[in-house]
Parts: sequence; structure tokens; C-alpha cells
Amino acid sequence: MSQTGKKNLVITSIALYFTYFIHGIGASIMGQYKPELAAHWGAKTLSDGTMDVSMVVSVIAALGLGRLISLPFSGPLSDKFGRRLSGIIGVICYAAYFMGIAFAPSMGVAYAFAIVGGIANSFLDTCVSPTCMEIYVNNPSVANLFTKFSMCISQFLLPFLIGFVAAANMSYRTIFIVAGAAIFIDGILILFLPFPERNAKGTVKKEKTKLKITPAAFAAILIGFTSSSTFMLWLNCNQELGKLYNLSDPSKIQSFYAVGTFAAILCSSVFIKKGLKEINILIIYPLISFIMLGLCYFIQNPTICLIGGFVIGFAGAGGVLQLAVSTTAEFFPENKGTATSMVMIASSVANYTILTLAGYITKTAGTSAPRMILLLNMAVTFVGILLALFVKMNRGKEA
Repeated sequence: MSQTGKKNLVITSIALYFTYFIHGIGASIMGQYKPELAAHWGAKTLSDGTMDVSMVVSVIAALGLGRLISLPFSGPLSDKFGRRLSGIIGVICYAAYFMGIAFAPSMGVAYAFAIVGGIANSFLDTCVSPTCMEIYVNNPSVANLFTKFSMCISQFLLPFLIGFVAAANMSYRTIFIVAGAAIFIDGILILFLPFPERNAKGTVKKEKTKLKITPAAFAAILIGFTSSSTFMLWLNCNQELGKLYNLSDPSKIQSFYAVGTFAAILCSSVFIKKGLKEINILIIYPLISFIMLGLCYFIQNPTICLIGGFVIGFAGAGGVLQLAVSTTAEFFPENKGTATSMVMIASSVANYTILTLAGYITKTAGTSAPRMILLLNMAVTFVGILLALFVKMNRGKEA
């Protein structure tokens, strides 16, 4: 490939990474505007004077339902008809999601648009991750980690953007509208930018092979469920924990979380280049998350929330899901889109089921709900550790 061709593919990767920058906003913005959205959708005020935000948690869970609906199709579509088509569908759906949530008059309408947002996420997953692994074929795991890096930048900036919008007396809808417009414009670029030739050496071969899901491959896929649960539960429920522990500004947890994620991406990239196997990271990071969640349960003070935000950002959200995708793709080297799809199906099941359960706990458990959700998070994270250990012990045997 010529130098000009390689340069153009780098530009393509930047445009694709930008979709994940916007996805970082889309994945967490409802969690930051729960009272405003709940009030707009007609939620009741609780006896302690706070707004019942359980309906917003349920709408957030619908993102996982949308992914679950579309992922069985998005991966095979990406492998058969090309990454570009998958990316364009994702961009269009994401633009619709942002505008729909911004102006939804009720929870029911918002729920429908959240499903569209989940569909957007699934098509971006099966476009961006495989394409970037095919562009940077010598460092596929690091290339995939940078999808998370793009997300953590936007999640770090989001509290500052929210503060700016509030200081300027602008509507909470502002960020939704700007994000929707930005990803739509980026989609126009993706429509015309070049994509890697998938029949080239080192990418996808012409011959079709039958998928064989071994026990170790299945365990790697399930890490998509456990790793997603760890950071989704924290991302969408940390504000309530901060309030319970009398943290003066719970929104700061989000910034610490984003800094932790940012640090993890850089550290993990260095570790992998130095020879640390991805599967070892899939064991070490969840173990750190498990310990931190336990500390947040037993140590009830404001500072632990900020420390927890950084540590869970580092070890829970710092590329574990992306490394699960890379590890699973090793089992299916000729079907990276489908491999991505399978891991993200597990992730979407987590998004829907675990966050729906968290919404039920939030609604029924009162003030003790945040700490009960911590226990739920610990249990799921521990299962993830066991799964990664199983993959490590059996991957070589199955090969």
C-alpha cells in the first residue's frame, strides 16, 4: 500500500474513533441528567423531596435492548457487506437517538429512542472495532483499546460541558442536540473516506470457514457481560452513592472515572507492547475492581467515592470490554465483525438485564439501594474473574 493510502486510512480511523467520542457522551449523558429527564417525563417526587429517577434508569437499560435486537444482524452484515455500511447505519441511528431523547415527551417515547440508540451502538461496534484492527493489523488490541480512549475523553469533558451549559442558562437539551449534529457530520466523512481492503494479506481471507465456538471462546464472549456490568452499574448509579455518602458534588465522580479510564488505556497499551498478554489484563483489572467495590461498600465517606471513580474507571472501564473483543477475535480471525457482535451481544444483555435490575433496586430499596447495587456489582465482577481464568487455562489446550 502507498504512503498516501496509509495516510488516508489513518484519517478514516480518526473519523471512526470520533464516533466513539460521541458514543461516550451518549452512553453516560442520561445518567448525568436523570432528575431533569425524570421531571420532563412526569416522574413523581419521593417523600424525601428527591425525584424518582427509576424510570430514567429503565430507559438507559433500553440501550442494551436495542443492542440485543440488532447485534445478531450487525456483525454478519459488517462481514458480508462491508464496514462502511455498518458505520453509516450506526451514525444515522445515533443522530436520531440524541434528538429523540432530547425532545421525547414521555418515558415511552424515550424508551423507543433508547432502543434506536442501542441499535446505533451495535452497528458502530461492528464497524469501528473490526476496521481499526484491520487498519492497524500489527497492533490490533491497542487499536481496539483506543475506541475506549476516545470514549473516556468525552466522558472526562462531559461534566465540564454540563457545567458550561448550566452557567450559560442553556437547556439540558443542548448537549444532546450538539452531539447528534456532530456525529451526523462525521457520518458524511465516513461515507466518502477509504476503508481497508479486507481481502488483503493479514486481514480477512476469501475462504469461508464455519464458526466453531469452543468452551474457552464462549467464556471469552461472556466476559462481555461481566465487564460491561462492572462499569455500567458504576457509571449509572455512582451519583446516588455520592449523595448517600454526603459528597458535596457527586458529578466529580464522573471526572475521576474518566481520568482513570484515560490512564488505563495508556498503561494497557504500554503493557501489551511490553509483552503482557491480554488475558492477564482480563484477570488483573476485574480483581482490582472487585476489591475497590468492596471498599466502597464498607468505607462510607465522600472521599472513597472519588477514589472509587478513578479505580473503577481504570480497572472496570479501562478497555476490559475491548480486550474481551480482541481476545474473542483471536478465536475467529476470519470473522472479526461476527466475533465483535457476539461479545457485544453479551454486553447488551448486561446493559438491559443488569440495569433493569438496578432500576428495580433503586425503586424498591430506598436509601440503601446504592450499596445494594455495589454488592450486585461485586458478584458479577467476581464471575468475570473466574471466566478469564478459565480462558487462560483452556485456550492453549483447545488450540
